Amino acid sequence: MAAGTLYTYPENWRAFKAQIAAQYSGARLKVASSPPAFTFGQTNRTPGFISNFPLGKVPAFQGDDGFCLFESNAIAHYLSNDALRGATPQAASQVLQWVSFADSEIIPPASAWVFPTLGIMQFNKQATEQAKEDVKRVLTVLNQHLNTRTFLVGERVSLADISVVCSMLWLYKQVLEPSFRQPYTNVNRWFVTCVNQPQFKAVLGEVKLCEKMAQFDAKKFAEMQPKKEAPPKKEKAGKESAKPQEKKEKEKKKEEKKPAPEEDMDDCDAALAAEPKSKDPFAHLPKSPFVMDEFKRKYSNEDTLKVALPHFWEHFDREGYSIWFSQYKFPEELTLTFKSCNLITGMFQRLDKLRKNAFASVILFGTNNDSVISGIWVFRGQELAFPLSPDWQIDYESYDWRKLDPDSEECKTMVKEYFAWEGDFKHVGKAFNQGKIFK
Repeated sequence: MAAGTLYTYPENWRAFKAQIAAQYSGARLKVASSPPAFTFGQTNRTPGFISNFPLGKVPAFQGDDGFCLFESNAIAHYLSNDALRGATPQAASQVLQWVSFADSEIIPPASAWVFPTLGIMQFNKQATEQAKEDVKRVLTVLNQHLNTRTFLVGERVSLADISVVCSMLWLYKQVLEPSFRQPYTNVNRWFVTCVNQPQFKAVLGEVKLCEKMAQFDAKKFAEMQPKKEAPPKKEKAGKESAKPQEKKEKEKKKEEKKPAPEEDMDDCDAALAAEPKSKDPFAHLPKSPFVMDEFKRKYSNEDTLKVALPHFWEHFDREGYSIWFSQYKFPEELTLTFKSCNLITGMFQRLDKLRKNAFASVILFGTNNDSVISGIWVFRGQELAFPLSPDWQIDYESYDWRKLDPDSEECKTMVKEYFAWEGDFKHVGKAFNQGKIFK
């Protein structure tokens, strides 16, 4: 069964497709849609995110095994089961047909009509009137198809219904007032039936149908636009012009103040993007005499037992750093060892910004279908580091964490064994398979 994290911003109808599919299939899906887990416009521009999702767009999915997908239809398909995808070749093709229909026939006119009412796009009367006609044509096609059917494909909800409902969600919520939707009784019946299914409601909540067609709000549109700098005032004739050097200094300052050009994104993403500047999560801590980079160099380039480990204990700052033992909570879900290792690697990738202030050795013990994951972590500060940053909270709740006493024999033994990848590992009860180092 699929399991992983869906990155998105709140109320993203594209992400709803994957979330609803997961409700039906039972896929274990974590949603990262708001700080601190995910900040749209910030988290999705980090090097770690871009390495997995080159366009930096959401929704984006990363499996617990490291498998990555972008594009909402692909993610929804992956998180579905066979019943949702279509149990026969014919049914699967029909599902694909309606998913494509939603993308090509519904979304363009729906966006042109709805987005201006949300302040996302400038109003264009001709484009809006054309969009209304296109929506009528789409509703006519759906109404005829649903005249003798409860759902779009077969006798149960499929990915076809999920995709088309989500693409029409804002139409029904914003602009399809009773008089406009009245002729399309079959579509209305089908839409209401779908959104009231428990799996839909778990994601969408209570869907309230539009009572009065929303109109373009010029004030809201103006508020949603990025602020521009006012043009410099022209100097009045007759005034003594500034000295050349002063002019150069002023021009230089103006250039420095110019905002960087915004990254290309669709209108909806641009309107919902929030880009607060990130702060150093460890800025509140006093400076530590333990130089983590120096230890990492020793660990990477010299003998672990003879050089790196003695260096670690000689310089370790017990006040400024803490040592933790972690153990994966769901060993029964670990199957092939290479997939289990991908689980560790995926977590490391998502913790890219933590590298400067942490070190870890995480080990897979056992064999295929009989394995466990545990590790030793060294963090800046005395508390778990993960809650300090939106980029670090995706995986840590899948592990049990226990703080170790640096002066205890237990801690010294575990640090030695995990750092060197050799020893009895009596607390595990399984043989060493392979390890990963976070540095």
